[in-house]
Amino acid sequence: IMSLFGEVPQATPVAVFKLSNDFKEDPNPMKVNLGVGAYRTDEGQPWVLPVVKKVEKLIVADNRLNHEYLPILGLPEFRSSASKIALGEDSPAIQESRVGAVQCLGGTGALKMGAEFLRRWYNGNDNMKTPVYVSAPTWENHNSVFANAGFKDVRPYKYWDAEKRGLDLDGFLGDLETAPKHSIFVLHACAHNPTGTDPTHVEWMQVAEVMKRRKLFVFFDSAYQGFASGCLDKDAWAVRNFVTQGFEMFCAQSFSKNFGLYNERVGNLTIVARDADNVRRVLSQMEKIVRVTWSNPPSQGARLVAITLNRAELFAEWKDNVKTMADRVLLMRASLQAKLQALGTPGTWDHITQQIGMFSFTGLNPKQVEYMIKERSIYLMASGRINMCGLTTKNIDYVAKSIHETVVNVQ
Repeated sequence: IMSLFGEVPQATPVAVFKLSNDFKEDPNPMKVNLGVGAYRTDEGQPWVLPVVKKVEKLIVADNRLNHEYLPILGLPEFRSSASKIALGEDSPAIQESRVGAVQCLGGTGALKMGAEFLRRWYNGNDNMKTPVYVSAPTWENHNSVFANAGFKDVRPYKYWDAEKRGLDLDGFLGDLETAPKHSIFVLHACAHNPTGTDPTHVEWMQVAEVMKRRKLFVFFDSAYQGFASGCLDKDAWAVRNFVTQGFEMFCAQSFSKNFGLYNERVGNLTIVARDADNVRRVLSQMEKIVRVTWSNPPSQGARLVAITLNRAELFAEWKDNVKTMADRVLLMRASLQAKLQALGTPGTWDHITQQIGMFSFTGLNPKQVEYMIKERSIYLMASGRINMCGLTTKNIDYVAKSIHETVVNVQ
């Protein structure tokens, strides 16, 4: 007899997790995984930040802590300190009590919470028709999260210029000019995923000018603060500039990368509104959405982050740990670029050192990517995105030679 689930079609696997699986099953001893979005040491191993190990011990030893429910919106000291990291200790918006926050399940949860709220309460009630713009290209989950929250019109905005391997500023500004009023724009705060290409300060000012004039909604995704430049304040420049310009906005924050807490799901949605009264009402509705989503957030990761951010010596150590990760990425960029140059690999490879953050958009096409995977056992995303953390001093020569061979042999 037919199962009740007989009609359920097989879904396509999530690309980045499938890639890791294929990598695991590859018997080639030379294999390299450049797909996954996580930091690796020069030994190719995951890294638990020393400051995280230290704080975990503090938490275990603290007899005052228990496993009672947190407030629905999350651990208060986590929320406030996370917002301070995004907006700056001395942010006028924070001083004016017009900033609120919701502890969420990772950056994805923060995007989901923001999207659910905007569909319900922004630009009318339950308006599914508000256009949501995501960069072309973007992190593939952006499209799905907003579509899944009920938005029927998720569109790309121009961002990447494949010819010059850099930002298509004219295209970006053009799409801002023609977007319907009140459209939502998802902006990457720093270390754009997947291109590794960010607007300059001057370019960000141009973007802000158009968004203000055209009344467009700013929704920042900040997944790599500290990871792009090694400096928290530098990486938050765009977000803080929009606040200074007087925007009401959302900023989804992830602590997966900069704390190495991928599986603890530590995220925060920072809300900047006109005044304290607006924040209060927004948070009251956020509470309702959380209640039917995860009802109550987990404490371990959030507590760990809050303790670290609120104690001067731990905060200093964390910044040092973040810089260690960022510096290794910068070293691998310089090294890969130098090796390709030395090999005389056709094309220009300056973009590898010009891009920032965890990822580089190599410019390899899907056929070349397939060759890298099949012939060289080097696993990367079909878009040509590589995770710089997957490179080590031991495999970088093999990777450079493989890219060279691929570019020469596959057009």
